[in-house]
Amino acid sequence: MVAQPYRAAVIGRTGRGDYGHGLDLALLDQPKLQVVAVADDNPEGRARGAKRLHVDKTYGDYREMLQRERPQLVVVGPRWLDPHKDMILACAENGVRGVFCEKPMAPDLASCDAIVDACDRTHMKLAMAFQTRYSPRYERVKALIAEGAIGEVLELRGRGKEDRRGGGEDLMVLGVHILDLCRDLLGEPDWCFARVSEQGKPAGPTHVREGAEGIGPLAGDRIDAMFGFKDAAAVAHFASSRPKQPGKRFGLMICGSTGCIQMETGWAPPAFILKDPAWTTAGGSAWTPITAPNEPADVKNDLGEGNRAIVADLIHAVETDTQPRTDVRAGRATIEMVLACYASQARGGVVPLPLADRASHPLRPR
Repeated sequence: MVAQPYRAAVIGRTGRGDYGHGLDLALLDQPKLQVVAVADDNPEGRARGAKRLHVDKTYGDYREMLQRERPQLVVVGPRWLDPHKDMILACAENGVRGVFCEKPMAPDLASCDAIVDACDRTHMKLAMAFQTRYSPRYERVKALIAEGAIGEVLELRGRGKEDRRGGGEDLMVLGVHILDLCRDLLGEPDWCFARVSEQGKPAGPTHVREGAEGIGPLAGDRIDAMFGFKDAAAVAHFASSRPKQPGKRFGLMICGSTGCIQMETGWAPPAFILKDPAWTTAGGSAWTPITAPNEPADVKNDLGEGNRAIVADLIHAVETDTQPRTDVRAGRATIEMVLACYASQARGGVVPLPLADRASHPLRPR
C-alpha cells in the first residue's frame, strides 16, 4: 500500500440496509485512515452520511466513487444482503485492499464463492462484522476453556433471538453470530443434521417464502440443527423458534465435563461460568461473572468498539498480507452452515460439509 494515511470510503444504502450497525463510524478517529467519500443512492441519506463522516465528496453510484477516489479501504455497510456481492466484487476490480462488510455475507453459496475467489485473486482482505470475536471478554472465555476450567468441551448450545423473526429469518440474520463462534471454538464444520418445521409440520416447498432484507428464500418458524466438526469430538446445536412469549436466550452455552459457560454476543457480552458437572446450581454451585483482565468497571456492550477493533485488524491484515480474524472464509462458512440446515431438511438426514451443490439454493433446487 501507499504511504499513510490510507484513503477510506463508505458504501451505504439508505432505506435498504442503511449503513448496518454503525460500520461507517468505525472509520473515524483511526490514525491510519482518511475518509474521503461516501456513496449512497438516496440523496438525503447521502447528505447525512457525509455530515456524519465529515466528508465533502459524495456519490450516488458506488462504482463511480471507487473509480474516481481509488480508496484502499472500503466499508460495505448495508445490512441487506442482496447488494453485498456486487459491491465487494466492484471493490476488488478497483484495487481496494481491504473491505469491512456487514453480516451476513450473501444469500447463497454461489455469491459467497464469487466473493472468496475475488479476494483470493486480488489479495483483497475482507473482514466480517462479527464483533464478539474481537471482545476481550470472549478472549477470556477461550482462555478459561484452554486452561481446563470446564473440563473437556462436550457440546455447544446456541439459540437465536427468537423474536418475530424466529425460525429461518433468525437463523440467517442473527444465527450467523452464534455459528461463527461455534466454528471459532470447534474448527471447520464437517456435517449438519437439521429439522426445519412450520407450525409443527416438516417444512416443504409450500412453506418457502421470500425473506426480508434481501435474505433470499426462507422456510420454517422453528429450526433445530446439529453440527459436527472435522477436528473436534464435541458437537454444536443451534435452535430458533417463534414462541408466543419471546425470551432472552440469544447466546451460546459451552458445556464441559466439569462445568459450563454461558455467554451472549457483542463487545462486552454478559458471560458467566458454572463449575458444576451437572450444569445446574441445584448442588450449591453458583454462576460467576466472567470479565476480561483490566476491564473498565463501566465497560458497555457496544458494537461500535467491536467495529473499531475489526477495522484496526483489517488494516493490520492489509499491511502484513495476513487474514483478519473474521475473514472472508468465516463469512462464507456461516452461510454454508445456514444453508446446510435446509439441505438436511430436504434430504431427511445428515449432509456433509462443504455442500456439494454450490450453484443452487437448497430451497430452490435445480
